[in-house]
Amino acid sequence: MSNIKNKQKLERRNTYTPTDAPQVWGNCDSSLNREETLSVPNLKTLSNNPDVDLPQPAGGLKAVMQVFILNMDGKPLMPCKPAKAKHLLKEHKAKIVQHSPFTIQLLWQCESDTQDVILGIDSGYKHIGFSAVTAQRELLFGEVTARIDMPKLNIEKSMYRGKRRNKLWYRKPRFLNRGRKGGEWFAPSINHKLETHIRLIEKIKSIIPVSRVVIEVASFDTHKMKNPEISGVEYQHGELMGYKIREYLLEKFQRKCAYCGKENVPLEIEHITPKSRGGSNTVDNLAIACHSCNQKKNNLTAEEFGHPEVRNEASNTLKDSAFMNTVRWKLKELTGADYSFGYMTKKNRILYGIDKSHANDAFVIAGGNKQVRSPVYGVSQRRRNNRTPQLNRKGFRPSIRRKRYSMQPGDIVEYNNSIWNVSGVHNYGKRVVIRDGDKKMDVNIKKVKMVRYGKGLQFKFRFLPTLMDGVSSGVVR
Repeated sequence: MSNIKNKQKLERRNTYTPTDAPQVWGNCDSSLNREETLSVPNLKTLSNNPDVDLPQPAGGLKAVMQVFILNMDGKPLMPCKPAKAKHLLKEHKAKIVQHSPFTIQLLWQCESDTQDVILGIDSGYKHIGFSAVTAQRELLFGEVTARIDMPKLNIEKSMYRGKRRNKLWYRKPRFLNRGRKGGEWFAPSINHKLETHIRLIEKIKSIIPVSRVVIEVASFDTHKMKNPEISGVEYQHGELMGYKIREYLLEKFQRKCAYCGKENVPLEIEHITPKSRGGSNTVDNLAIACHSCNQKKNNLTAEEFGHPEVRNEASNTLKDSAFMNTVRWKLKELTGADYSFGYMTKKNRILYGIDKSHANDAFVIAGGNKQVRSPVYGVSQRRRNNRTPQLNRKGFRPSIRRKRYSMQPGDIVEYNNSIWNVSGVHNYGKRVVIRDGDKKMDVNIKKVKMVRYGKGLQFKFRFLPTLMDGVSSGVVR
């Protein structure tokens, strides 16, 4: 009987795997040795195809968070992995400078051996894309959501200032001493947008050794490329006559059919009020439509076709284009950056199969193609001045609070050895409302410790819904 059992036993398998054979990956795990179960959940077998023999990008295919390093003299060095930064902090060879993005500073002078880093900026009115790229990987990647409330705030400020000046009747008029003091002049809201771009570039250059900055300024000018001396009415006569209008309409209607909302289909310029019924060729009477909707609409107006909102959208101004036409060359001059054009970005983005977004455009502008991607940062702007006008019992705001509170919403504080977000301040600045996810507490301001002020550009990890799964995880497909 014992001989039969010995024959039934399987011989011991030789499971030795050569270290230089990448095609023999398996899902063997120590948990497979358990006798209580016949299967092991959540195990994945890697693809056993010849493609795994191909050289992979440096650092693997997954997006790796980078920790930014400053030398002892404050100059930026090449980023490192979080494990290395953890060892430096544990051995007291570095200190934390800021938490977002996480940056440390060495406590000893290190050799400044850096690589070439190109910073791509996709400038815009509402959203600004940025990407810092080397030959092997992407170091920083994200999108800034700029403030668009400046015109409204400036009007309100002017109203309060005028009312306050009217009460000082004994002073001399001052309406003639605020003129333009020579040189170029920009409206306050446009100047704020310009300064936002400059602050973003300087912020990134303070933590990354950027060797070159490239900014996308506008669409290309084929007339100028063929004839540098062209000017005036000569622009109206050429093989690409009307191309600027087409680009304008594509931007205004988000590259979708104005009637059915289809994307990634051939779009045609269409008259909202047909020319046969007295419609003009001005841009406020033009829209973008797919071929099917253009044929169905035929001789009808947009209202008769069942889409009255198209006329309202066509009459809206395109602030983004107006902003870029105003400050694009000034931005290049102040930053000393190189410039790129929109057609180059679009061509390369389609070539590498990358989705359309401001952050991805910046990656392409910086010369990115197959580099290992970085996690996505979402950047927002916050005001530090919290001295808002006070409401009285009648609902008016007669005065501005003179006291500046030491904390305000958006700040990061430490409470009971945990990190919390400040969501509100009350009781004349003596108490703060802190939040950590769903947890919410009201504590005395003396019991919390300030970690980071919520002012200026705030970097936070997030995932852009417009990105492909491969791009958001670090893979460019």
